[in-house]
Amino acid sequence: MIKKKAFSGGVHPHDGKELTNTKNIKIAPLMKEYAVSLSQHIGAPAKAIVKVGDTVLKGQKIAEANGFVSVPIHAPTSGTIISKNKKTSAGGRMEGGVDSVIGPTGALVPMLTISADGEDTPCNDLEPILSWQDCKPEDLKQRVLDAGIVGMGGAAFPTHVKLSPPPSQNIDTLVINASECEPYLSADHRQMLEDTKGIIEGILIIKSILGIQKVCIGIESNKPDAIKAMQEESRKHNIVVTALPTMYPQGSEKQLIYAITGRKVPMGKLPMETGCVVQNIGTAFAIYEAVVKGKPLYERITTITGSPIVNPSNWRLRVGTSLADALTLAEGVKNPDDIGKVILGGPMMGMAQFSLDVPIMKNTSGILLLNKQEVTLYTSGPCIRCGSCINVCPQSLMPSTMGVQIEKERFELAEETNIMNCIECGCCSYVCPSHRPLVQLFRRGKSEIQANNRKKKV
Repeated sequence: MIKKKAFSGGVHPHDGKELTNTKNIKIAPLMKEYAVSLSQHIGAPAKAIVKVGDTVLKGQKIAEANGFVSVPIHAPTSGTIISKNKKTSAGGRMEGGVDSVIGPTGALVPMLTISADGEDTPCNDLEPILSWQDCKPEDLKQRVLDAGIVGMGGAAFPTHVKLSPPPSQNIDTLVINASECEPYLSADHRQMLEDTKGIIEGILIIKSILGIQKVCIGIESNKPDAIKAMQEESRKHNIVVTALPTMYPQGSEKQLIYAITGRKVPMGKLPMETGCVVQNIGTAFAIYEAVVKGKPLYERITTITGSPIVNPSNWRLRVGTSLADALTLAEGVKNPDDIGKVILGGPMMGMAQFSLDVPIMKNTSGILLLNKQEVTLYTSGPCIRCGSCINVCPQSLMPSTMGVQIEKERFELAEETNIMNCIECGCCSYVCPSHRPLVQLFRRGKSEIQANNRKKKV
């Protein structure tokens, strides 16, 4: 095991992991319905290939990839495609036989609803590849695409694209992100303890696809049991386990690469510019299941946690499970009137939700509930030039300056100040004494800059 220094900047929020990090993963029972989003990844939403009234099997492809940066979607169980018109608190409408519903980000997304038949009959379209060591890298990569695998750490970037670096890029290192630095979440932690061998085999498959020899696994030092388990299995395959200081956002790709290899990702460049490809341990396990078991990605480990929850726990949930159904698995909440916020993901980068009708996605690492005492209500004030945000920015940016530029709608200046390199980790907002909504400002600024750049190309 190798110990490395942390990146510059970052914060130490209360992690809250003690609620679930000793809880074994439970398998969720079959639900009556699953609302399966066709936009569960960065890139073009998948295109539905089934319609209302069709019967489907578990693992059957119900939507195909709609471009290179896109992946197919598979049914989480067997049943019938139905239309509910979504006259619920989530709102929505029907288009071409597909429900269009407000999703986790607040935008309308295409949705297929499956009424489960209770049989859970498998499709078995994907045959297991038991001797994957004899397969060509392109065939393994095709399996990753066919299984609909995306980054499980949160970004949901199509994995087959990440595993297709241009020939000009000299990739020599695979970095496995097992840091799970986001507070409250323990899904990756538990999976490292309970699915160790599968994760390692998935890593070996990725290594074969990339044709490289060097593999490093980065785990924060607050998970000593996971470090031990992964180290024992990794040493058989010459894989290095690196213990990382506990610091948020250690799991961000650029910070992780620097902490493990000492290489810096240049401004405006992708991580592969450093010769590294980064994958999450959940993604590695999904690749193992897709290749060795012939199983598409239609379920994931999700942490259901927070002080209002009766039984905070870790669950293997199928995509399309509603937040309401997921919360019943954790025995509900202690006092519904005391709920202050519902978040998909962690408290730093997760998305606050307005409805419990929102479904679980491929990148839903956690469902976090905070009580009213834990949610800070405030009025944002002007920047006081204290520099706190600059000190904690892991990208060495000027958050205070960029925030003012966006407020003044001086988007070109914000672009010159490298706003596009912001990873939206929320460290700046976390420490700001004026409670400025910096991340929200940066998201708006990025959108305006991208829109203006598109207009220039027309």
